[in-house]
Parts: sequence; C-alpha cells; structure tokens
Amino acid sequence: MTTLPLPAAARLRRPSWRDTRLLSGIALVLLATALGAYGLRAADSRVPVYAAREVLVPGQRLTLDALVQVDVQLSGAKEAYLAVAGGLPSDGYVLREVRAGELIPRASVGPGELVEVSPLTIVVDQASAGALVVGSVVDVYANTPATQGTRDTWEGPQRVLERVQVARLTSGSGFGAASGRSAVQALIPRDRVASVIALVDSGAKFTLVPVPGSALRELS
Repeated sequence: MTTLPLPAAARLRRPSWRDTRLLSGIALVLLATALGAYGLRAADSRVPVYAAREVLVPGQRLTLDALVQVDVQLSGAKEAYLAVAGGLPSDGYVLREVRAGELIPRASVGPGELVEVSPLTIVVDQASAGALVVGSVVDVYANTPATQGTRDTWEGPQRVLERVQVARLTSGSGFGAASGRSAVQALIPRDRVASVIALVDSGAKFTLVPVPGSALRELS
C-alpha cells in the first residue's frame, strides 16, 4: 500500500512591529481614545457660578460668606447668573429674595441705591414671632392706644403693611425673653418707614401674620 505524504504544519510567526496590520490596529485604538476624550471635554461645558448658602434678603450686602460655588451646565443661560470668574461686584446688594441653594441671578444683585426697602426693628409678642424664620413674608397689624376718660383702650388692630419680609429674629433667650416680647427686623418699603416709626413712638402693639405659602419654622 502506498503511504500518502502528510501535510507539513505551518509555523505561526510572532507579530512584528513592522506588521502593518498591527500598526494600523494600534493607530485606530489611539485615535478612538483621543476622539472619546475630546468628546467628553466638549460635552462638559460646566462653569462655576455662585449659589446662596442661606436665604438672602433684599438690602443685604452680598459677601462670600453667604455664597457657595457650584459647577453647573448652563449652555446659553450662563450670562444670566453670577459667575465665579467675574467675582463679586464692589457695590453688590441683594435686590430680591434668593432662597438657600438657588443660583444667584445677575438681575437680583445691584448697587445700594436700587434697594427699595429699609430694615426696621419692631417689638412683637413672642407668640406672633414663634413660627417665623428669616425670609418669612408677613402682614403687619398695629393696635394703637387711645385714652377714653381714665381707662386706656385700643384702636384696631389695623393692617398697616402687606407682604413684608423678615430679615432677622432675636433668639428666645435674648431681647425681651423675660417679658414675652421679641424683636423682629422687617424690610419696610422706604416710603412707609416714617409712618411705622410714628406707630412705634405712639406705643402701638404689633402683630405679624404670615401670608399663605410663607416659609415658616416647623414647630415640634
């Protein structure tokens, strides 16, 4: 019987750096990596802007202590907010309320001459101020004294201010704690400051009534 010749096994050659297919594959991997990194950088258009660390009220001087820096992607709206790169304006005051965590709109900051309210402290019953927080919006009622004969009486109460904002509160252990009174700093329209001072000087009793939807303290 005739023996057929067996086929010789082909020996595998180790790839060489001179192999064009290997070089082409490496080039494609590097190109894909570079394109991916460029795409990520192009897609990440976030910019650092300022946000409110706490409630900011009209008339408050804008300082770094009350702000935090956040990186946000604003696209075409980045000019509408206060960017970190531009710094704080030298004469920057809050013109409208900015809530905690809210980005600072450029339109909410301006020079002091544009502030339309003035802070004025009035004394109220502690029960009237118990649920209030900085930023609460209240109507102000005044009960004015009126003397009839030998007995003191009161005229009112009457609502003397609508929708004014609370800028500061005293602690329970501070001013007036023993007498059950609290001092509340409210932001009064400038054209009404004189009339409120006149009521204070007349000995009026003030009551603050939160408007529906106002921010209030959660009472336990």
